[in-house]
Amino acid sequence: MLAAPARWYAAVPGMIETGPFNAHFVRDIDVAYLVAGAALAWSATKEAARPAAFFGATFLAIHALVHLWDAAAGREQAYQLFIDGPTVFLPPALAILIVCWPFRRAATARK
Repeated sequence: MLAAPARWYAAVPGMIETGPFNAHFVRDIDVAYLVAGAALAWSATKEAARPAAFFGATFLAIHALVHLWDAAAGREQAYQLFIDGPTVFLPPALAILIVCWPFRRAATARK
């Protein structure tokens, strides 16, 4: 996305239907995903990074909720939600699992 935003925009299914290409916006999205991913990866190596991972997961989850809201409000076609599944809805689900898994493990160890 950073190196070739136009190529990325053309390659992602359904992206062209969302509006005209904007290289700056595509790069902004990439940076947000990079920061969220880095926070999640960092939390895998350092317990102190869990708050950063929480905020990374929160960004991903809110982004997915915006997609749901747009579909519910009629601004997006409902079928787009299925197209968005692997790229919009799966990442926050995995991120929430990553963030919450250590808490469940710690709670189980205390019992």
